[in-house]
Amino acid sequence: MHRQPLRHRLLRQWESPPTWLVLFLALALVQARHLPLVDAGWPGRIAGGVLGLSGLAIFCLALREFRRHRTTVLPRETPFAMIDSGIYRLSRNPIYLADALFLAGAALWWDAASLLLVPLFVMIITRRFILGEEAVLRAVFGAAFDRYAAQTRRWL
Repeated sequence: MHRQPLRHRLLRQWESPPTWLVLFLALALVQARHLPLVDAGWPGRIAGGVLGLSGLAIFCLALREFRRHRTTVLPRETPFAMIDSGIYRLSRNPIYLADALFLAGAALWWDAASLLLVPLFVMIITRRFILGEEAVLRAVFGAAFDRYAAQTRRWL
């Protein structure tokens, strides 16, 4: 069996949305620990917990739809089915929405100043993953995807 060189495998990790989420969570934690600008107190912790749990719930609902439709959840693979049911009626990208909510929740839990990372995360995820995924969906499903995209917002 042929293994890819370590350098190629490491570079490939940057093509993984979870890697970006972990990176941004680490940045938020470092900022909160070493440059605490705002203390949101218990209201921040409650809001952060609600956002984080909401993100986790949305993630689980999205994965359930992938399982129901028996298609790939991996962003660089060609899907077997277009999902437009369940949580996908509300958002074309509920997993990325869940990631953004989880990041916002962690930022509030640790330190409200880290919330500034959320829009940057959304921008990077949109450019590095969503636009390409939508192009694949459009190529595979054509007008059906166009109708779905016209009816359903990208994020929420």
